[in-house]
Amino acid sequence: MKWMRDMARWLLATMLMVVGLSAQAASQSEYVLGSGDQIRITVYQNVDLLLETRITEGGTISYPLLGTIKLGGLSVADAEKKIATGLRDGNFLKQPQVSILLMTAASSQVTVLGQVNRPSRYPLVAGNQRLSEIMGAAGGIVPGVGSDIVVVSGVRNGKPFRKEIDFPKVFASTGTQEDFLMENGDTVWVDRAPQVYIYGEVQRPGAQILPRDATLLQALATAGGLTLRGTQRGIRIHRRDEASGEVKILQLDVNDKLQPNDIIYVKESLF
Repeated sequence: MKWMRDMARWLLATMLMVVGLSAQAASQSEYVLGSGDQIRITVYQNVDLLLETRITEGGTISYPLLGTIKLGGLSVADAEKKIATGLRDGNFLKQPQVSILLMTAASSQVTVLGQVNRPSRYPLVAGNQRLSEIMGAAGGIVPGVGSDIVVVSGVRNGKPFRKEIDFPKVFASTGTQEDFLMENGDTVWVDRAPQVYIYGEVQRPGAQILPRDATLLQALATAGGLTLRGTQRGIRIHRRDEASGEVKILQLDVNDKLQPNDIIYVKESLF
């Protein structure tokens, strides 16, 4: 069972990495430029027109031959076309091939932190970039380490905003979770996956990831089952009460659900 869960997580992470590569390529051309963005402009076979500059607060740059050009509010692709048109209409070049590389995205970014493969800041395509694309750019959740619950926080309508998203359900066939639309300044947080701890008379004692709705029986199976000396009778669950902080000792049926940070003790049989 564990290897199947790990394989599913690996496949999801791989899919997200592929999505991330295509999203990054798309975001470079669709990213809407704004004040503070650092860009590099190159024109094919025209080294003299190479320029690395920062867009001013007014959304403009000063470019050779063309003077002051307003690029703020344009996508990278549209900005490339605008410079190429200016060079062609000004009779400076017949067929200019202009390329703009976004060096530093200062005007629109999303921060991804926690248990992802590439935590960092990522440029945001204004108005249409979703959580799956940002997670793909970040390489997806670290398999077997990161939680499936992704937390997005930011500001909406001038008020603090926080949303928990059950990320695998974004890709479920039923589409039970929305692929959330991101906005400038959002932060994405992926915590560690919840764990339980099992010790005593089991084959593989220690910490294990707690899948959603996992039962005591499933945890015992993941631990390799009982040893020859182990018994299901009298299994003790040490569980901390969230309200009081007190640790309570419980006896559960094997089909009862576990909670994060439960400590399971399997006793030795007396017979």
